[in-house]
Amino acid sequence: MQGQFIKYRYSMAFKQKVVSEIESGKYRLLQASKIYNVSDVSLYNWLRAFGKNHLIGKTVRIEMKDETDRLKQLEKEKEALESALAQAHLKIITLESTIEVAEEKYKIDFKKKIGLKGSRKAGKK
Repeated sequence: MQGQFIKYRYSMAFKQKVVSEIESGKYRLLQASKIYNVSDVSLYNWLRAFGKNHLIGKTVRIEMKDETDRLKQLEKEKEALESALAQAHLKIITLESTIEVAEEKYKIDFKKKIGLKGSRKAGKK
């Protein structure tokens, strides 16, 4: 009999009762450990698993279904706008490259020519 180890199994109701007594302040953790003959490590585990005070200090976000849907819709719109912006940048780069090639081929500075025409029109008015 001396070498045998006894393993205790506690019911869910018992665990919840002890946790609620600790959380309500009726007992401190070490007091409950001595009163119920349960190790403090087990009580810490029970508090983590069944306790409500472990939520203090954490942010819990509660949303309505339509809020979640709206958030998903806004994320899709953002992705679409980012894609359109990237395409616009590519188009600008392509057009600038085309102008540079044309300037080299025809030996004309198109950027200055366009600027001069715009300023003449403004002067005639």
